[in-house]
Amino acid sequence: MVFPLGIILLAALAAANTAPAPLDYCAAIAGKQWVSPLEARSCMHSFPVDPVVKENIIEVVNKTIAMHTSVNYQIQAPKPFDKDVHEDLHKDLARISQQEYQSEFQFHLDLFQTFRRLNDGHCVVINYCYDSLYISYLPTPLVLLTASDGQQNVHIAPEAFTVASAEFGDEIKFWQNALPGKLQGQLETLNGAQVIAINDQDPFVAVDANALVTGGYQSLGTRQNSFFSSYYRGANGWSYQMGNFAQQVHPLTDVVKLTIQRVNSTTIDIVTLPYRSRFGRASKNFTDSASYRANNCLATNDTNGVDMYAVSHSASTQQHSEEPLPIAYFQQQPPVSRKEARRHPMNVLVDALPLSDIDLPTIMQPSEPALNESYSVAQFYMLSDNTTGVLALGSFSAANFSAFQHSLLDGLVKLQSLGATQLLVDVTNNGGGYICIAHWLHRIIIGSRSTTEPQAGLDTTTRAGPLAQLIVQKIVKDGMDPDTLLYYNPTQWTNASNIPFTAETEWLKPLQEVTINGHDDVFSQRLGQECQPFDVEPPRKAFFKAKDVVIISNGRCASSCSLFSITMSKLEGVRTVVVGGKKSTPQQYCGIVGGQSTDFSTIDTEIKSVHLKNHTLSPPDLLANLVQGITWRLGYGINDPTEPEEWQDHPADVNFPLTAETVNKPFAIWEAVSKEVFSAAITPPLLVQSQ
Repeated sequence: MVFPLGIILLAALAAANTAPAPLDYCAAIAGKQWVSPLEARSCMHSFPVDPVVKENIIEVVNKTIAMHTSVNYQIQAPKPFDKDVHEDLHKDLARISQQEYQSEFQFHLDLFQTFRRLNDGHCVVINYCYDSLYISYLPTPLVLLTASDGQQNVHIAPEAFTVASAEFGDEIKFWQNALPGKLQGQLETLNGAQVIAINDQDPFVAVDANALVTGGYQSLGTRQNSFFSSYYRGANGWSYQMGNFAQQVHPLTDVVKLTIQRVNSTTIDIVTLPYRSRFGRASKNFTDSASYRANNCLATNDTNGVDMYAVSHSASTQQHSEEPLPIAYFQQQPPVSRKEARRHPMNVLVDALPLSDIDLPTIMQPSEPALNESYSVAQFYMLSDNTTGVLALGSFSAANFSAFQHSLLDGLVKLQSLGATQLLVDVTNNGGGYICIAHWLHRIIIGSRSTTEPQAGLDTTTRAGPLAQLIVQKIVKDGMDPDTLLYYNPTQWTNASNIPFTAETEWLKPLQEVTINGHDDVFSQRLGQECQPFDVEPPRKAFFKAKDVVIISNGRCASSCSLFSITMSKLEGVRTVVVGGKKSTPQQYCGIVGGQSTDFSTIDTEIKSVHLKNHTLSPPDLLANLVQGITWRLGYGINDPTEPEEWQDHPADVNFPLTAETVNKPFAIWEAVSKEVFSAAITPPLLVQSQ
């Protein structure tokens, strides 16, 4: 039978109207605080690559890393990091540009992981659309403990259930019900259990696999340590870091199989725990795929830079300057306004996992009250020996620079008045911050001497490519920064003799042309100190002798924390202790060094403010809700001043083991370290010297 064409068309149209609409994976999870990783992953993978957006991101990233000091060094880092850093960014960006992807999330993961292979927490690409939009958790953070015979084993943290039940609320029932057989509902009994295997392999297979992808720090030891839980002194109290095993930036892992032996048990248990993904605290609510993208994935008013002179007198600009930079959520420091960041340059780690807001259990926090002179991230204590003072310093930034500076001085004065003759500085998980606070703390602890005046930090240089030179010329020759708002203004800096540049100085010159890993590069002349004279008059006399000062951390001391630790160690002979590291892995007392870090939006502001935005070398405005960090100035070495300090060795003097009695308990760690490090005899295995 032959049907008229009109009937055929009507039938086809009716069939089309009754066909099921494509499943909206994002609508399926909208409004839910907790979802499975698979559900979150399905939503994220549901967006195809927009070739215009992809091309825009690649162009911005390529042109911004022209300002990143370490691009050519990172192609093949020298020893001791030659096995840890060997990433050619330009080569991989060219590959990514040509490669096809099944989803935009897949494209971003390739870009994200490419930058992570730098093991450089200053140089990152993070997208609010995907990174920490959902954070995946387990209720079983892990720790590395050392037994009395010196044997080290991975354990579920003794405090795991206390932390998880307080933080995750009713969601803890999900994990309780996921436990097998007789263990169901008995999650608390896993506390302290020895982990014999993770996914049927030795636990350190998982530790080292994580170390390959977690990024942030050059040192293998520090990246191993990031797998485990730790503590952190935040602006508002003591916080708990879950570690990379129990807290993951992307919903890529569904379950983990653990073979464990519980405390006081002779049997071996096998448990398969599912990850759960929680909506991130900076993520914007959505109802479906369209609103997901509109609220989380598109560039905002803060994504790109501004012409500071085009809008310098408007109310909106004043408000803009009081807000944090778009990268601030991922900076490992308390939020700092744009105005403060420009007034006081900083060097700070950036991580796709924001700083934890999980509380360290009260029972694990210092039982002794902090001294009244404490402020924000800087807390002062006296130990029970009445001779050892402690400065717990969670960051080199705080909301009020001046109050922070005064508190550090006042706290040291108070410790000395109480009889302290020894000082422990705990910089565990300190991601850096204000450069001049690092200089200030070094100066006031050690006193007035050639290593602290006029320079208590490192000499630096900045990359001086054609665009950087053009920006300086616009400022110097055309007077395009009359209010001295820009980083490229010569009056912000001093030369290698610590003499300030005049407003007429093309300060990048004479250019320093070098060849790095076979690539020609160009840097500015050597720059001197930028912090002295300080706003507060420092005392002439040292508070403590260098031999009586010890810096302790888990190795996760970065940026301005590195600047402080390196100068204290290499110039003054201050001893360094890393707690909890694997005995067979050399421990570094600090991570990435840099010299001054910044980001795309700040560089974009420099470019726009001197009217070079349309130049072919300038990056366009970002179309995506993305942030990019770079190292803008690079510090030069102490032992070898001809090469960057970034690539020089920083071995800890002591790798101090953690036990079930001390792990993640700051005061207990301080007491134990003080007793051993300041004693005349150091007897293994209590102290294990770093290799």
